[in-house]
Amino acid sequence: MSDFAARRTMMVDTQVRPSDVTKFPIIEAMLTVPRERFVPDAHRETAYMGEHVRLGSGRVVLDPRTFAKMLDAVDIQRDELALDLGCGLGYSAAVIARLAEAVVAVEEDEDMASDAESALMEVDADNAAVVTGPLADGAPKHGPYDVILVEGGVETLPGGLERQLKEGGRIACIFMDGNLGQCRIGYKVDGQVSWRLAFDASAPVLPGFERQDEFVL
Repeated sequence: MSDFAARRTMMVDTQVRPSDVTKFPIIEAMLTVPRERFVPDAHRETAYMGEHVRLGSGRVVLDPRTFAKMLDAVDIQRDELALDLGCGLGYSAAVIARLAEAVVAVEEDEDMASDAESALMEVDADNAAVVTGPLADGAPKHGPYDVILVEGGVETLPGGLERQLKEGGRIACIFMDGNLGQCRIGYKVDGQVSWRLAFDASAPVLPGFERQDEFVL
């Protein structure tokens, strides 16, 4: 067993399972996908620590516990289409690809998107497609989606994203208020999304998801 494979097992045993994430497909995916391949070279040694991995420009790979609990809460099925917003270097998309029928991963940083595409090919995630464009726009032409995951903090959710969710679909977001945050799951019923608290979590707010201050005279 390689050193990284041992760290992957330890990550699952000490960060994922103790967080009440027990669904076998999630455990298997997180044991299989080489997280160290999807972080900057300078951070490979810390890829399996219980914290966000910095990608630069205020972006991160979500820590294993937070990401696993988001996956657990949205409960992706094998026949579902997922939208992964802010995929960074592609780790989240690689894991989701093992759970869903297909995943569309959106990344607005062109260098990150290119690296993500290469890394996903390396791990044979051929049911994952990377789209380069503003995160807040989503990827409407490939939707609608059964599941949407937002890989970072949200102060306000762009309205167009809810429209990309199928009826009966789920969306996971980490809503930030200052330094405090909560992961909430939105369920689309009768064209409306209703939100439920899933667990406490925090992450840097993604570009395009910042609160727009209202201008008052």
